[in-house]
Amino acid sequence: MKNTTIKIDENTSMFRLAGPIFAELLLNILLSQVDTVMLSRYNRNSVGAVGNSNQLMMLFIIMFGVIATATGVVVSQYLGAGKTEEMDKIYSLAVIVNLVLGALLSGVLYALCPTFVDLMKVDAIQVEDAITYTKIVGGMLFLQAGFNVMNQILRCNGYTNVGLYISLTVNLINIVGNYLFLYGPLKYLNLGVAGVAISTVLARVVALIISIVVFLRFKIGHISLRFLKPFPGKLLVKMLRIGIPSAGESFAYTLYQVLLLSFINDMGASASNAKVYVNTLMSFSVVFSNAMAQANMIVTGHLVGFGKEREADRRVMKTLRTSLPVAIVIATLNWLLCPYTLILFNASETEVALVRSVLLVGILMEIGRTTNLVIINSMKAAGDVLFPVLGGMATMWSVGIGVGLLCGVVLGWGISGIFMGTMADECTRGIIMFIRWRRGSWKGKAIVKKDIAAAELSETAEENGWDNW
Repeated sequence: MKNTTIKIDENTSMFRLAGPIFAELLLNILLSQVDTVMLSRYNRNSVGAVGNSNQLMMLFIIMFGVIATATGVVVSQYLGAGKTEEMDKIYSLAVIVNLVLGALLSGVLYALCPTFVDLMKVDAIQVEDAITYTKIVGGMLFLQAGFNVMNQILRCNGYTNVGLYISLTVNLINIVGNYLFLYGPLKYLNLGVAGVAISTVLARVVALIISIVVFLRFKIGHISLRFLKPFPGKLLVKMLRIGIPSAGESFAYTLYQVLLLSFINDMGASASNAKVYVNTLMSFSVVFSNAMAQANMIVTGHLVGFGKEREADRRVMKTLRTSLPVAIVIATLNWLLCPYTLILFNASETEVALVRSVLLVGILMEIGRTTNLVIINSMKAAGDVLFPVLGGMATMWSVGIGVGLLCGVVLGWGISGIFMGTMADECTRGIIMFIRWRRGSWKGKAIVKKDIAAAELSETAEENGWDNW
């Protein structure tokens, strides 16, 4: 089989990788916004219900990220080291294990979603819609588990543009589906939130199918149970050692966000709806930095696998210098324009005032969040996966919760006070992670290294055209 992996090294254009990822993330945000806009005009209380449901399901999606994140690190480093003979086994293990895990967790979420919704203190008028949406989308969440792994595989092989095309397709399916169920010919079914959930599930089915077709079409590798005989237990353990700490940091952050959301839900439906609007608008502030961080993670993994740690360090610092100013400008524009953008969501005057106060805090928050995205993703790619979890948990559950409760509850500053806690957490953590990276503590933690002598011989052969014989 001809190897169609796209070469990635220190000379790879970051924007060539980050551009499609940026467009993909932007389309994903639009997908979420379409749901929010359409639901807000159908029934404003449905916005908070779906927002709570999505926050809950994010905890489960992060569990899928144990394998998905490990896949990104392992595939990048193995490709960077030129050890392609193990790739089919890695691909098969990642996809099959994550689908099985996804099916199990989907069943748990479906069966226990009323309990989870109750624990989140969802407002009584939103409970029924929250349970309906969670059962339909959450019960099929294994589709997302499969797609997350496939998307990581495609990205690490250089096909970052595929996710863009999939997101475009998913958006179109979701918009058409929402229209049909909420306002179009299927409105008479009176499905409401259930119809929106069905559209989301259908879009995810299509996303998974397209990613598999592209994987096979470009002959990136094979996925089969035969590659798991005998079962590669050592490889799975290696992936879990990477994935569990990596996903643990994200899980701790999302659990922390769920706890903050329970505080906000106690402030009433307006505060709950405002939280959804804030998350939607803030996602624009971070989309550029997130794309750069994910692209940088791919490059860092390849460079570390090749043994080029100095080049990896330079690339990370360059990415950070590029991302920070853009994130701050977008966050500032978000705050200035929110009274106009919220018109799309049919938000009340009370909700607009709440959102505006939070977005002002968000300008400072983006400094810390952008730093964390770039540095932590790079640390994971280099194999330094435990420290981000421990550091993140320490700042979230001390600085984040402490400042959030003090400002939001004790001092009575409401939802903006809660977000001051998040801002303090992000900035504190960003400083810690930056110092950690600059000290070079991540060096020497790669899971695989290229034979440098063989690498130099291979590069010489390519330059002289010997590989064409």
